[in-house]
Amino acid sequence: MLESRTQISVRYAETDMMGIVYHGNYLPWFEVGRTTLLKECGLPYRELEARGYRLPVIEVGVKYFRPALYDDTLTVITRLTERPTLRIRLDYEVRRGEELLVTGFTTHAFINKQGEPVRPPPDFAARMRALFAAR
Repeated sequence: MLESRTQISVRYAETDMMGIVYHGNYLPWFEVGRTTLLKECGLPYRELEARGYRLPVIEVGVKYFRPALYDDTLTVITRLTERPTLRIRLDYEVRRGEELLVTGFTTHAFINKQGEPVRPPPDFAARMRALFAAR
């Protein structure tokens, strides 16, 4: 399992009229966690894109337990629990301190610039094998 932690400060614009974070704003935070995890693994998403690969979201799920509020400092925990093959699934937790607010997941497919499914780059697959073997 690979794990990354990212700090997020809730901005006023991310809240609704009730003073809580709008439910759709958690997905961009998942994206921040996802790109951080890939970068920490030595495989920045920008580099994958420059080489012609894309990772569109093909499935997403979110479960809300408690609301986040304006000016909260949150931690987005991103986990890659299975070695990616043609798809990659990431799991997320959003916490305020120790308090669990939200869980979620995203599943992505590897595609090329033309939108066709492809295998991940060989060096990406090798890096993932090495990282998972070391854990």
